[in-house]
Amino acid sequence: MTRGRFLPRPWLRVIVALAVFTILAPAARAGALELQPVRVSPHAWYVQGDSGMASAANQGFNSNAGFVVTRDSVVIIDALGTPPLGEALLAAIRRVSDKPIRRVILTHYHADHFYGLAAFKAAGAEVWAHRAGREYFTSGEAAARLAQRQKDLFPWVDEHTRLVEADRWLDGDTRFEEGGLHFRVSFLGPAHSSEDLLVGVEEDGVVFCGDILFAGRIPFVGSADSRRWLAAIDVLAGLKPQILVTGHGAHSTDAGADLTLTRDYLLYLREQMGRAVDEMIPFDEAYARTDWRRFSKIPAFEAANRINAYGTYLTLERESLAK
Repeated sequence: MTRGRFLPRPWLRVIVALAVFTILAPAARAGALELQPVRVSPHAWYVQGDSGMASAANQGFNSNAGFVVTRDSVVIIDALGTPPLGEALLAAIRRVSDKPIRRVILTHYHADHFYGLAAFKAAGAEVWAHRAGREYFTSGEAAARLAQRQKDLFPWVDEHTRLVEADRWLDGDTRFEEGGLHFRVSFLGPAHSSEDLLVGVEEDGVVFCGDILFAGRIPFVGSADSRRWLAAIDVLAGLKPQILVTGHGAHSTDAGADLTLTRDYLLYLREQMGRAVDEMIPFDEAYARTDWRRFSKIPAFEAANRINAYGTYLTLERESLAK
């Protein structure tokens, strides 16, 4: 062979690189994470996301999702924050059980908890959520949030991502039996969101509480109704669950103690921002003069705290006008 039949070396490197990308990119897009379920009771498991905010670096995996294996089927609570994570959660469940997946119950319609639903719809599951979540889709918030996630979480959320609405919109509390287990679904919203649900498994003493409790990180408050959220925490503590599976962070076997961080943080936000509203101090000045040292070392503080404080400031302004 003559030298002229070979490609120049720089071009050869380019072709090799493109070939490697072509082979590896679909695998990465499909979800490089292998989720590890944590068993918390005879029938219940969950997967635990990172303690920080969702990012492309952690593939959007910063929230928890759970599942319960009954005698006949699997019931899932939340679906994680990207389509590939939904697929990874389904794969993790299949390593535990091959029983049919009957339903997914959403604790609330925030992006980090439901973008993985498509995998479960394809597997034949029915999606349940509280009817207050309908407003998420009719208000324009869903479309705006999707555009933001497509930018911040690409390629894990992209132009092919489709949002899945519930098949059954619940009006309030409900109970059902599935495969010999008794489930209680309780409405606690509006609190962290307008549609917060708890899912309890009576035989196991397990409650999946969504984002009513953030463990090991600063809660995301935004424009939440923090007064109702504090009341929801009291209701949750009063249930005295043996095991509490949170929306973020490790599960709890001492609900009363582990609800303290979320409760104390919300109370502090309301105390500091409420004082500023009463004294008509502008938000920027109020934020700068507040001593945040008690919470500043907790994961997600830098990303979430100012947003939380501003949302609470506006909430307390509205509360003061309603008096």
